[in-house]
Amino acid sequence: MKIPVRAAILAAVAAAALTAARPVLAQDSGDGFRFQRPSGSWSLRGGFAMPSANSDLFSFTTTNLTVNRGDFSALELGADLSFTITPRVDLVFDVSTSGMSKGSEFRKFVDNNNLPIEQTTSFQRIPVTVNARYYLSERGRQIGHYAWVPNRIVPYVGAGAGFMNYEFNQKGDFVDNTTLAVFPDTFHSGGWAPMGQVLAGVEWSMSPGWALRTEARYLMGSATPSSDFAGFHRIDLSGETTSVGFFVRF
Repeated sequence: MKIPVRAAILAAVAAAALTAARPVLAQDSGDGFRFQRPSGSWSLRGGFAMPSANSDLFSFTTTNLTVNRGDFSALELGADLSFTITPRVDLVFDVSTSGMSKGSEFRKFVDNNNLPIEQTTSFQRIPVTVNARYYLSERGRQIGHYAWVPNRIVPYVGAGAGFMNYEFNQKGDFVDNTTLAVFPDTFHSGGWAPMGQVLAGVEWSMSPGWALRTEARYLMGSATPSSDFAGFHRIDLSGETTSVGFFVRF
């Protein structure tokens, strides 16, 4: 699958992380210490999801209705649970959700009363993934047998795969392309589809127990539309996300 130009933001984050990895080792550690190296963490995050919206169903929608490609972007909420496999590698179980709903009207048609022909388009994505996260520098240092001190700033990269639940709905009044008659209807496509993703980010330790994380991701996936959208190619589920959140070590 060809990655769109917007995904370059992820490459930029990864490049910045690689650059930061060298001096990070020399930086001061976070305040305080733990009695042992953490075995994992759980986190909550919020951000912004920007679907690529590149398939013909999205193009048809933006061409005929007063919906722009950027209208499919939405706020995102997510959480993950990670387990330390090696000092630099975590296994991460992750779930997030984002969705939008946009009222619109036909760009080129009005009804018999010269009124707008209105409808609502909604699009929701819920990716559920398993990821490997690799840290580009040591996350902390062991002092003796009982003390572990976190480093202040640690960059990382990662990749994963899983499944995405999606819903694409359009409800309201529509125009028959053959007769030009206006009719009410609801069109729906949804279900689960396989997906993959790559990611990069930076962690800032605020204390031995918790830290902040900024992250960029690029999701890759598509799905076969339902019979309501017969004649369209696969629905593009790909896109970028950026987020900020906190995590707690355990």
